[in-house]
Amino acid sequence: MDSDYGVPRELSEVQKKRTLYEPEVPPCLQGTTVRVEYGDAAIAADPAGAHVISHAFPHTYGQPLAHFLRKTAVVPDAKVISEHPAVRVGIVFCGRQSPGGHNVVWGLYEAIKAHNKNSKLIGFLGGSDGLLAQKTLEITDEVLSSYKNQGGYDMLGRTKDQIRTTEQVNGAMASCQALKLDALVIIGGVTSNTDAAQLAETFAEAKCATKVVGVPVTLNGDLKNQFVETTVGFDTICKVNSQLISNMCTDALSAEKYYYFIRLMGRKASHVALECALQSHPNMVILGEEVAASKLTIFDITKQICDAVQARAEKDKNHGVILIPEGLVESIPELYALLQEIHGLHGKGVSAENISSQLSPWASALFEFLPPFIRKQLLLHPESDDSAQLSQIETEKLLAQLVETEMNRRLKEGTYKGKKFNAICHFFGYQARGALPSKFDCDYAYVLGHVCYHIIAAGLNGYMATVTNLKSPVNKWRCGAAPISSMMTVKRWSRGPSASQIGKPAVHMASIDLKGKAYELLRQNSSSFLLEDIYRNPGPLQYEGPGADSKPISLCVEDQDYMGRIKKLQEYLEKVKSIVKPGCSQDVLKAALSAMSSVTETLNIMTSSSSGQTQL
Repeated sequence: MDSDYGVPRELSEVQKKRTLYEPEVPPCLQGTTVRVEYGDAAIAADPAGAHVISHAFPHTYGQPLAHFLRKTAVVPDAKVISEHPAVRVGIVFCGRQSPGGHNVVWGLYEAIKAHNKNSKLIGFLGGSDGLLAQKTLEITDEVLSSYKNQGGYDMLGRTKDQIRTTEQVNGAMASCQALKLDALVIIGGVTSNTDAAQLAETFAEAKCATKVVGVPVTLNGDLKNQFVETTVGFDTICKVNSQLISNMCTDALSAEKYYYFIRLMGRKASHVALECALQSHPNMVILGEEVAASKLTIFDITKQICDAVQARAEKDKNHGVILIPEGLVESIPELYALLQEIHGLHGKGVSAENISSQLSPWASALFEFLPPFIRKQLLLHPESDDSAQLSQIETEKLLAQLVETEMNRRLKEGTYKGKKFNAICHFFGYQARGALPSKFDCDYAYVLGHVCYHIIAAGLNGYMATVTNLKSPVNKWRCGAAPISSMMTVKRWSRGPSASQIGKPAVHMASIDLKGKAYELLRQNSSSFLLEDIYRNPGPLQYEGPGADSKPISLCVEDQDYMGRIKKLQEYLEKVKSIVKPGCSQDVLKAALSAMSSVTETLNIMTSSSSGQTQL
């Protein structure tokens, strides 16, 4: 065991109190018998990519959905698992740390011990590096004691490196075989779960006995699809950031002379920025998805902000708060194109010092226009997944500087009558990653840990643990598992009128749905947010009292529960089959045929239109 990991923490009184909180589990996970109902084969949401995905994952694509049932459920075809031999399960943190990750470990530990006290949970130290090096720590009550309901990943450590190359995949399989693992649980976001799917496929092809299970844990909230409503950590990050933003709002309102430009962590998608805006009511939020959809340039965005500052000044308000997602730089067309050129030169081995001299004429002109600090940051070597080092690119300072220049010009010309523009910039990112998790994240993570054991007991491979109906109380949560391959899409890039490039299947980041209810709610209130100071402070994280049971607004306003709807559809189909049998009346048969014909025609049109879309 590495002495840096698993060491009992020195806890404050608040932390000690929080270790005593015991999350609830839904009825479907209670008891020592596992009841699982299998649905139909799960397919990819993008029909056009289904062939590519099934070809890449022949052993794990097309597996059925799994629903875990409560003891009182009457389902004739359900599989009942009452015998639980001792198992050896490995667990590893991958990707960036996210509040609540420790509770996944705790939930899984409690579940495997409840079903067989001789089972072992083995943590890999230092993330995927520890997995490949077989550096392990057996999880025990003593190890867990000071990490329950606590933030960070420091019990085991983590890595953001991918398990992608043939050498890495084979190394992971060798470790699992050497340790005689029945299952490997991978905790992470879109990249880590894509890796989990590849490991599951490779293990199945090699007839390796280890089953691979993924868990949706990422603070960015961008692992969202028909099976995953939100991720562990998202609620905490948004609540912690929203309180900080609200503090800035109060300060701005008090001083009446500053504009705060606040950049928020969240990678390319703007889910964190959207949720924080709904919680704290800042004057303005720039969403990357809006910018990309409208193809706004950096000058368009600057003008938008300047016009907002001028409109507020006309109401004698010379202060405000503006939220900016860290991924905005990749949503601005000209800056994204510049980054692509820079990364291409990095890939050719050109040093950072020489890149500027090898840019195309237009890129060189844009590069020279930008302030020196941004130039230096854009030249940083890309991440392991070829994306920009977004956390290091100070887009908020760039926008603040451009806005200040324009407002000074307007002030000089006399078109702006307000006070001199003053900006203060902040980046809210690392401060929240190690935060004590919210009650919702503690519950959600703990339940997902229990779901992992149910998946393992059912002998499933290449699945992600899922919990739906999350906006309801815990006792109404629906627990199940979905094949990770069914969550994959295939990116396509147009290359002229007839040529296109097809990427590898992957669990891709989900952007904000600009037709969704959360975005609609923001747009309905954007004018009042801009011109009226209706700032809202959600307060600190609570486990008891007002606000303790609050959940993300963007989760609660959406009408999700996909797994519940699938089950409801299956029930309707079964009712139709039970009513329309040989011997039923002509009228019943005609009504059924007419209804089914109309439904299938509508569904055929919907699926054909979606499969014909090209992703750019």
